[in-house]
Amino acid sequence: MIMKVLQSLFILIGLLFFSGVVALHLIISGGLHFRGLLLTVPICLFVLFVCLIFDWLTTTKRKIGLAGVMGIALLIASITPIQHYYKMSIPTVDAEIDVSVYQPFTEQNKVVKSDTKASLQLVESLPRLDGATAMYPLYAAFVEATYPKGYYPYDRSRVMVSRTPEAYQNLISGDVDLIFVAAPSESQKRQAEMAGLTFDMTPIGREAFVFFVNHKNSVENLSLEQFKQIYAGKITNWHEVGGENAAIRAFQRPADSGSQTALERMMGDTPIMEAPAENVATGMGGIIHEVSQYRNYKNAIGYTFRFYSTEMVNNKEIKLLSIDGIAPTKENIRKGTYPLVSEFYAVTAGTDNPNVKKFIDWIVSDEGQALVEKVGYVRVEND
Repeated sequence: MIMKVLQSLFILIGLLFFSGVVALHLIISGGLHFRGLLLTVPICLFVLFVCLIFDWLTTTKRKIGLAGVMGIALLIASITPIQHYYKMSIPTVDAEIDVSVYQPFTEQNKVVKSDTKASLQLVESLPRLDGATAMYPLYAAFVEATYPKGYYPYDRSRVMVSRTPEAYQNLISGDVDLIFVAAPSESQKRQAEMAGLTFDMTPIGREAFVFFVNHKNSVENLSLEQFKQIYAGKITNWHEVGGENAAIRAFQRPADSGSQTALERMMGDTPIMEAPAENVATGMGGIIHEVSQYRNYKNAIGYTFRFYSTEMVNNKEIKLLSIDGIAPTKENIRKGTYPLVSEFYAVTAGTDNPNVKKFIDWIVSDEGQALVEKVGYVRVEND
């Protein structure tokens, strides 16, 4: 009997050591969705070994009973990992973007070229640029037209690309001279004021704020008021707006992003419902609570800007919705008939670089605006 107890203790210590090693790996890799299995599997193995050591599985009934209990325990513990991998299998809208293909002056990049040599050719004191992902193809085209040929890595050069919040922060901190973004949020304006700065915003083009759904969604058009009611949490099922009987998954974007600021402007005084959020494991096993990334569930709805969705992502699994019967096309943006058209900007905040004004003046000139159109945006002025 003593020998059997010692064997059981030896097995328990071995399982605890093995579980500890696996747990450490999961903590480092962020695989915390396996924690249920990590606890259940060693317990099941320990119970099995103890039963074998003490000869408790002497009848078929006992064997079937133990197998059934262990099977149910493992099945329950597997629910969380299965749910995690199912969710990860649902495609996102922005996962396909590789900004490196728009890096200026690289071979076979996707940067749109100007039809003629630009009248502005910068040689020195090159403005330090940053901007939103959706703007990068545009200002990369400006750079290829006016900057000297060179190496401008998008993450560490005078021509960077980040996201709207980071671009505004880099501008406020003085790390860049000029950013290409949507209008700032109230929070970003306050940050500039606290730093003693004022944003100087020059409109350089126009764009449509768009809503998109899974391409299998039968809904094609909603009124502006219906969009507001969805994001206010008042309309919660697609059948309320002519679709199937399915709860609406209304995704949002992080605070201070260009598209989230556009949503806030659209909503006006109507309060926005709390954004769907999730606990996300970091690379070192920590947990952060952040806005859920859009995943293209059949009942999902999200929002972005037209160029980003149609030209950069070009995801055939989503479709853009019309608003009040008006589709978000370039022609409707140009005519001003699409309800949610806004300008995007070249923004400065007190730079002393002498070439920044020259650069912006060229962008709003006929040459620069022709390139805006050629890239795929709509120029500031009608033709």
